[in-house]
Amino acid sequence: MIVALIVACEAGFWVLLAAGLAVRYLLGRRRAGMALLMGEPLLELVLFAATAVDLKNGATPNWEHGLAALYLGFTVAYGPYLIRWLDGHAAHRLAGGPPPPKPPRYGRVRARHEARLWLRAVLGAAVALVLLELAIRYVGDGGDVSVLRTFQWLAVRTVGVYGLITLSYLLFPRKAPAADTREQGDRTLTER
Repeated sequence: MIVALIVACEAGFWVLLAAGLAVRYLLGRRRAGMALLMGEPLLELVLFAATAVDLKNGATPNWEHGLAALYLGFTVAYGPYLIRWLDGHAAHRLAGGPPPPKPPRYGRVRARHEARLWLRAVLGAAVALVLLELAIRYVGDGGDVSVLRTFQWLAVRTVGVYGLITLSYLLFPRKAPAADTREQGDRTLTER
């Protein structure tokens, strides 16, 4: 049941997102579109409540409950970023707005960008860890919570590996190709 609800929440996320952007840019109803986009967190509350009710009704904690916590953490951390990113693209494509800025590709600027994304992963893992810990305490000593502990370690390991990858962008920054550097220098000279 929980997996089906996770899939439904994910599908609902994309449906609400598409509807919100369509109403906002195709119909020109910015406030109505924003209201639809603000409905996204309600989906997460439904999933959280359903997971809690499932555990309250005596369900044995399993991978579905762990996955629900990881999904909620990911959505809390990356949902607003994803919505802003898609909103920028929709404004450009559907409303004639300026093209959204592309993420940096080279040097320390790229490292800072990756570090900000990693901090989102830390936030997502922290949310998942708190939810999993609450579930563990809710189940108490009488239930087998080993699966939930496994998901806690999965969240920590994922953030750790992602942190190492992010650190590699700082320690070994990618340099811009010579052609890109020459073009940027030419643009700087012509702008003066």
